[in-house]
Amino acid sequence: MFLTEFEVISIRSRSLKKKEKEYDVPQKKLTQDIPLSKKLEVNINFFSSLYQESPDVIFRSFTAGKNDIVIIYIEGLTDTQKLEDQILETLLNVNDFDETNLLLSIKKRMPIANINMVSTYVACVDAISGGNPILLLNGSEEALSLGLVKFEKRSIEEPQAETAIRGSREGFTESLGTNTSLMRRIIKDPALKMRNVTVGKYTKTKVAIAYIEGLADKTLLEEIENRLNRIDIDGVLESGYIEQFIEESTYSPFPQVLYTERPDVVCANLLEGRAVLMIDGTPFALIVPVSFFSLFQSQEDYYERFWIGSFIRTLRFLFLVIALFLPSVYVAITTFHQEMVPTDLLLSIASARESVPFPALVEVIIMEIAFEALREAGIRLPKQVGSAVSIVGALVIGQAAVQAGIVSAPMIIVVSITGIASFMVPRYSVGLAIRLLRFPIILLAGVLGLVGVMLAFIMLIIHLSTLRSFGIPYLSPVNTLQKHPLRDTILRSPLWKMNKRPHLTGEFNETRQGTNLKPGP
Repeated sequence: MFLTEFEVISIRSRSLKKKEKEYDVPQKKLTQDIPLSKKLEVNINFFSSLYQESPDVIFRSFTAGKNDIVIIYIEGLTDTQKLEDQILETLLNVNDFDETNLLLSIKKRMPIANINMVSTYVACVDAISGGNPILLLNGSEEALSLGLVKFEKRSIEEPQAETAIRGSREGFTESLGTNTSLMRRIIKDPALKMRNVTVGKYTKTKVAIAYIEGLADKTLLEEIENRLNRIDIDGVLESGYIEQFIEESTYSPFPQVLYTERPDVVCANLLEGRAVLMIDGTPFALIVPVSFFSLFQSQEDYYERFWIGSFIRTLRFLFLVIALFLPSVYVAITTFHQEMVPTDLLLSIASARESVPFPALVEVIIMEIAFEALREAGIRLPKQVGSAVSIVGALVIGQAAVQAGIVSAPMIIVVSITGIASFMVPRYSVGLAIRLLRFPIILLAGVLGLVGVMLAFIMLIIHLSTLRSFGIPYLSPVNTLQKHPLRDTILRSPLWKMNKRPHLTGEFNETRQGTNLKPGP
């Protein structure tokens, strides 16, 4: 009697199921939180199958007294020196363990500070992946997670993208523990709280939501957690992943989340009632909610006297307008509104453009694209040659283009002033939005003249008015006309006058400092 192919497959399937049941081996993929087995052999078989083709995962088997023990760890993430000196030496030299509760007795003998009891395969895998060795004991349904994490990390340095003349020289690193300690060094009150969320199917990236209890609104924290829990992605490699998943208007070029590498900036925003997202593996912290005006604030605005801070902020907003509209206004005036230009200046521009074969619209687009290409090349090239290439390239190309009659000298001046103005923006993400919006505004100016420029301005204001950052209007406090927050927008009041926090969301603690703090004799 011959068996059909289906019957053979069924017999094999039943045989495999019987074998799995006999040894009680869990599935290879952790689809649910399965408890550890009492049999050490079963647990070793599971982890061996899970970490097959992983030579950096070490299984260290030994016997302590009459007890079989296995320690599992990842080479390069665990402090092997401490593992040998403090764990193995202790277990191999001590024989008087309490047999009634052996695992607890071993835990008490361990000369390390951080030891946790884990009882599931998922918890064990998370501990091993985080650099904490797992100690498995025969006859126990629990294991010990040993806090012996050690991996190479960058030292604390000054942030290259946020240099400061006055203020702290410390910057965040790629280590979440280091970053949270930098915050704790500044804010020493226990009201500084942190909630941990894990994001990423494979990377299992830790995200810490930092806030000050009593200052941050609870509904804001719940909304942040809900948006983080909705993220279903294979991995998170940088804070930009999180930013793009939690912002509200994804098609807007303007950032709705502020990122920074500076602990002092993070703590200043925490003291204003905001929340901060610290992501493991990146030095950038995300601050929410933010407004359009907070993106133009720098830490030095508060470290210097209020006159200096207000003057620099005014310059930033002035040059913001120049960076956005100067090329488009030049195109509109030279193409449609020559009567607006004084006669001497108009004759000078006309003589300079006499040999240029292109209209002003094409001319400015060519120069803007060339300038953007040089700026991007200067960023991507090594530091030793990057700045030289961008500066020398701009000078050489600009001079050659004028001599060849491709562009005019006034156009070189306009594009140069526009480029310098864009560097006044303290946040790189806002500068990118300005560079992107400049091109459609130039096209509108080339087609409709100053009417196109005004149309672009109106559309821009409407767009900014519709944006929100975690429920906060993007143009607040200007569009909401809040009295006290208006003291810290374009102009900055003296510190002794800023005794109220900005009203962000829901209930809040509005008192920042006492009254009648004006210094005097």
